[in-house]
Amino acid sequence: MLPDEIIKTFRIKKGKKFQLADIEPGDTCGLDMEKDEAKDLLATGVKRLRDLQERLYAEGRWSVLIVLQAMDAAGKDGAIEHVMSGINPQGCDVTSFKVPGPVELRHDFLWRTVAKLPERGRIGIFNRSYYEEVLVVRVHPDILAGQNLPPELITDDIWKERFEDINTFEKHLERSGTIVIKFFLHVSKDEQKRRFLERADDPEKHWKFSAKDVDERGYWDDYMAAYEDMIRHTATKSAPWHVVPADNKWFTRLVIAATLVERLERLDPQFPKVGEEDLRDMEAARAKLLSEDAAAPKKAKPAR
Repeated sequence: MLPDEIIKTFRIKKGKKFQLADIEPGDTCGLDMEKDEAKDLLATGVKRLRDLQERLYAEGRWSVLIVLQAMDAAGKDGAIEHVMSGINPQGCDVTSFKVPGPVELRHDFLWRTVAKLPERGRIGIFNRSYYEEVLVVRVHPDILAGQNLPPELITDDIWKERFEDINTFEKHLERSGTIVIKFFLHVSKDEQKRRFLERADDPEKHWKFSAKDVDERGYWDDYMAAYEDMIRHTATKSAPWHVVPADNKWFTRLVIAATLVERLERLDPQFPKVGEEDLRDMEAARAKLLSEDAAAPKKAKPAR
């Protein structure tokens, strides 16, 4: 796995002075790996993550919420596919949040995500999340106008207020036994363009191409400013942001996997201990199973 020093490089606990320009999207911390070498290293992390997830599920006390935010084509879907490939599907749920529908717009902006929070013992992944409400909604004010909020609540302080709401919400989750692990996949504008063109040129990737995503590139600077402000106001000690370079997919996936392993190892979930009475019952049941073989009539040998 990657050294802890690399993980800490991209972990933002105090966002007040954070600048997005301080993290280079193409950074690999000096690592230069062949594809197979990176694949083997990721497999090691995935195996360790699977073991930790099994203990988390068996213990049934804590839950983990993974939040993924990024510009289009930054690699969120690929990260979920490759990093979580070894996780038992029974212990993991992925939710992709799209444009809010009519019912969702009749509630507060956190409402639709609360219903998708992971149960104790499970890992939940939000592919986009409540943070969209301080990103795309901020970049496109017309969306805010369509949320049917009382006009007197839409003030110049609304983004600051939403940051406060999010911080309070995540603190509540922590106090309720949900560990929040947040990633912003930091892709460059040039690399996004290359990936968009790759989708347009490959018939098997046409389904992933969206002209609307290309239009959003016109708001690139606005989005970067919104992301920077979001991280500055919502990076906390208990729910830090991990701003992961995303121009090299192999490195992005290694950082995400190593971060999850490191956090779960600190949590250190344990298999439940079996009490004396349960052990006696288990031994009795085991003996009963073994006695079935002894009591079973032997099959006659076929005549020659």
